[in-house]
Amino acid sequence: QYSGTAGKIENCQVAVHLVYATDAGHAMLDTALYLPKSWCDDVERRAEAGVPEQVRFATKPQLASRMIAAAVTAGLPCRWVAGDEAYGNDPRLAARLRQLRLGYVLAVACSHQVITGLGVYRVDALAAGLPATAWQRLSAGRGAKGHRYYDWSFTALPHAADAHGGHHWLLIRRNRRTGELAFYRCWTPEAVPLRSLVLVAGRRWKIEESFQAAKTGLGLDQHQNRRWTSWHRWTTLAILAHAFLAAATTSHRHHDNPAGLIPLTVNELRHLFNVLIIEPARRRCDPLLWSVRRRRHQARAMTSHYARQALTEP
Repeated sequence: QYSGTAGKIENCQVAVHLVYATDAGHAMLDTALYLPKSWCDDVERRAEAGVPEQVRFATKPQLASRMIAAAVTAGLPCRWVAGDEAYGNDPRLAARLRQLRLGYVLAVACSHQVITGLGVYRVDALAAGLPATAWQRLSAGRGAKGHRYYDWSFTALPHAADAHGGHHWLLIRRNRRTGELAFYRCWTPEAVPLRSLVLVAGRRWKIEESFQAAKTGLGLDQHQNRRWTSWHRWTTLAILAHAFLAAATTSHRHHDNPAGLIPLTVNELRHLFNVLIIEPARRRCDPLLWSVRRRRHQARAMTSHYARQALTEP
């Protein structure tokens, strides 16, 4: 099947992951293995892989909808949903989020069409007609090398209203250097300023950070499982390990951070956990000193990046 990571059709396994992100931290909460329709219709292959009989074909947006609904039903406090084009281009997922009263900022393709007071238009055609005054420069969040500044524009879509009410928006992001555009369909139960939508769009980077930490440090994708149960066991253990590290670093950030050091990260805590717990024979002072050195170096680099950005920003 097609793999976005590989960029081609590969012998691989594809899953949908639900990530919970707050100002304090972020971690994976749930996952669902995606089975292509050819798999679901192959009785012999299903039996060999141990796929339960009750599992039926579901698209990735359908899997995401189920996980989000389950999290909300369980009482998870959340207000927003963010996702890439695979989810933004599915109108049924957007309708389900509106039913759950969850605001969303979902990426859509440049060919996506919206309904305006003047008719139906492609989003890239609308962007081409925007005046210079329609753009605002805002940060989508802080990064290791400074604020992630882009030019943003948003347009209300009152003619897209439905039985769920609320406010529909088209959000457009423009890269300040390349001019590359990205488009988002947005909805909120109440009116919100542009900055709120921008911050939600920026939260998508937390998803990528979670994947990077879980894959490179916890082996989320480093397995050779070919059966349903084995895959779910491995993935659950990797997600649980990431959740443990995320909770521990979040708790640490409530304490005063030593001057000249960045806050403790998931990757750094994993490294300390390995050398202090899994390899207890080593001298404890050595890895602790190396941890302080790494965090101090990263703090100096971050300070320099932000200072340079402040000098170049208009």
